[in-house]
Amino acid sequence: MSRLSRLLQSGGPFLGLLLVCGLFALTEERAFIFTGGNLKNILTQTVIVAVGALGMTLIIVGGGIDLSVGSVVAFTGVLGAKLLVAGWSPLATTAALVVTGGAIGLFNGAIVAGFRMMPFIVTLGMMGIVRGSAKWLGGNQTVNAPSDSPVARIMARVDPAGFWPLPPGVWMLLGLAVVMALLLRRTVFGRHVFAVGANETASRYSGVRVGWVKAATYGIAGLLFGFAGLLQMSRLTQGDPTVAVGLELDIIAAVVIGGASLSGGAGSILGSMIGALIMALLRNGTNQLGWQTYSQEIIIGGVIVLAVGLDKWRQGRLARG
Repeated sequence: MSRLSRLLQSGGPFLGLLLVCGLFALTEERAFIFTGGNLKNILTQTVIVAVGALGMTLIIVGGGIDLSVGSVVAFTGVLGAKLLVAGWSPLATTAALVVTGGAIGLFNGAIVAGFRMMPFIVTLGMMGIVRGSAKWLGGNQTVNAPSDSPVARIMARVDPAGFWPLPPGVWMLLGLAVVMALLLRRTVFGRHVFAVGANETASRYSGVRVGWVKAATYGIAGLLFGFAGLLQMSRLTQGDPTVAVGLELDIIAAVVIGGASLSGGAGSILGSMIGALIMALLRNGTNQLGWQTYSQEIIIGGVIVLAVGLDKWRQGRLARG
């Protein structure tokens, strides 16, 4: 890998974040965009995408993809609201949502690994199945969660005008990021994930249980997607079966912007977190500037195309040595 490629791999996300901050610093709204209250708002908006990006990083590094994450977030959000209404404790509800997300992810991984089907097709089908299930579970309408539940305070912004205190969800994200970084970089399983993503055939001949690794990556990611559903419900204080449409694109873009390769074998948790922050900053900044929703969608779409283009460019440089 050349020095330029290594620089882009490790420092690219930081440069991207500095570039976005620099562009907004040149606008007339910079005094408001970079206030403590708005920075807290940006971090709060980052949490759900970032938690999803933790799981997606694991999948993409392993050479896969998951398009069902937005539907899983919607389904688990509706499920969580209904369980709280039914009298379940916050801890039991959290456990149920995480396990449900993990089960969906493990099912995706089992199909991908067991039948050697394309992850794109498997998770695309699951996206429709889970989204439809969310609408069925919620009776095709939103389900209001108890506003006095401790779950509702996970994403609550106390003192919206100031930076402190940060919502508990932000600290939960940081804790999960540390755990996932250690899992990916400091364990045998993490090294196997990188090996499978880089060269599945060579990994199989080296004795790596490729099928088990693939299924495990989707299962672990599903646990995180289920937790993201809990955070989404906490933020909205309701379960909405129509929420998180297109969330998978933001998550995938965050991971790729963070330096992961869609071809597998490359990526980092820190890079994905910075990528998620860039996405949130772009949405928040353009909103503060008063840009129309369609303008924001055009910009985010352009960022996704640019991120994929940079990934292909990096892969081309690696291929040339």
